[in-house]
Amino acid sequence: MSMNSFGHLFRVTTWGESHGPALGATVDGCPPGVAIDEAMIQHWLDKRKPGQNKFTTQRREPDQVKILSGVFEGQTTGTPVQLMIENTDQRSKDYGDIMDKFRPGHADITYWQKYGIRDYRGGGRSSARETASRVAAGGLAREAIKQIAPNVQITGYMVQMGPRKIDRTNFDWSQIEQNPFWTPDSAAAEDWATYLDDLRKSGNSVGAVVEVVARGVPAGIGAPVYAKLDTDLAAAMMSINAVKGVEIGEGMAAAELTGEANADEIFMGQDGPQYSSNHAGGILGGISTGQDLVVRFAVKPTSSILTTRKTITKSGKETEIITKGRHDPCVGIRAVPVGEAMMACVILDHLLLHRGQIGENRGRIG
Repeated sequence: MSMNSFGHLFRVTTWGESHGPALGATVDGCPPGVAIDEAMIQHWLDKRKPGQNKFTTQRREPDQVKILSGVFEGQTTGTPVQLMIENTDQRSKDYGDIMDKFRPGHADITYWQKYGIRDYRGGGRSSARETASRVAAGGLAREAIKQIAPNVQITGYMVQMGPRKIDRTNFDWSQIEQNPFWTPDSAAAEDWATYLDDLRKSGNSVGAVVEVVARGVPAGIGAPVYAKLDTDLAAAMMSINAVKGVEIGEGMAAAELTGEANADEIFMGQDGPQYSSNHAGGILGGISTGQDLVVRFAVKPTSSILTTRKTITKSGKETEIITKGRHDPCVGIRAVPVGEAMMACVILDHLLLHRGQIGENRGRIG
């Protein structure tokens, strides 16, 4: 059984472990002729890499990507693209004390129950370190999207840390890259800095909500029933380590609305249909409307914390555990570029599917 791949035509297989010699992605189905080099992918990996400030894990990894195949003279060839990122700052000795213990809230116990073996050094495949591979693949997807739908812009940002939400009246796109939390609300960034610093010093952690928006996505991608664009977006975001919930558009809040309030009224504009609002998150019936695609996902608190928790050993003995090592006090921060990457991979996949079946949209309005 192969369960390490996602996508239909643009298909990504990730490999490697947190404390192994390297990790990476094999990308199959990338169109030929896409201009790409390592620096283009590195730009996105640099957003995700650890150790950039005191609010992320202090593991020091350059996350330097190497392209091993599928590119010739600066362009993709149409054959599988192999991307590799070497691990250089593993500190496996930090995990020696937990080799026979299970961390509460972590995948340790389920990996052991299923496979009868687990890589306790950082969690192996269950570690958020695996997401570096996704970001590398997402960098390639972005460059391919430029050729097919050049107006697409994908931007992620944090909208909530613990119980503290942004004030949407303060929303400023220009602020997203001006603070360590990738948030569009500068006032929230200041508040979160104090809040997270206190949690970090106490050895605790907290969850977050990340929103990813894709602007300029053409109408018509996605397909009914089992190939819905929102189905694949939800699956992609839910597959990210530590994600426990996904919303499209209004999401769970739609349950509180009436039909009148929820329906996005349609008007005729100079360039086609326009909508009064975007409660649908840019998707109706699994097919894009041409509005912004809006996806949110909730990330749970990091399970590896420095406070004592009760647990059991592999032999069933009750004990206590403290997880040493270097961990993110809020893993949601570095989940932002991961969410962007997964959005890019899904959009490219559906652009290719649409091109293969339909070519250009057949239904005309006006």
